[in-house]
Amino acid sequence: MKKTVLVFSVLIFAILLLFQISKYAVLSGSLKIEIIIGVIAIVFLIIGIYINKKSLSKNELVSTEIDYEKISELEITKREYEVLQAISEGLSNKEIGNKLYLSESTIKTHVSNLLVKLNAKRRTQALQIAKDYKII
Repeated sequence: MKKTVLVFSVLIFAILLLFQISKYAVLSGSLKIEIIIGVIAIVFLIIGIYINKKSLSKNELVSTEIDYEKISELEITKREYEVLQAISEGLSNKEIGNKLYLSESTIKTHVSNLLVKLNAKRRTQALQIAKDYKII
């Protein structure tokens, strides 16, 4: 977060500096306004391309492959895996029950089984472990 704020601060400072230099150049009469507008447009284009490439490279690092071998190794059933996916969506037990057409007590049982199999104490910890194992 601090790096992002610093980068944007430097960009804003550079753009303000560019505007001040262009203002001085116009007042001194050494450059035409069209040339200054063209330079500013090119600078913004380069900054936009740079930021776009930075954001695209971060998206490539995230792997979405699910390790099905790990799921079977942990002996997670298909229904428990569906419950785990619903937990990752942020649903409550009641909402998961409505989604999967199960009772809330059945969902609680599946959640308890998942916590044991993932060696977790809380749902959030189970989600983190599942992400580390690359099963969600």
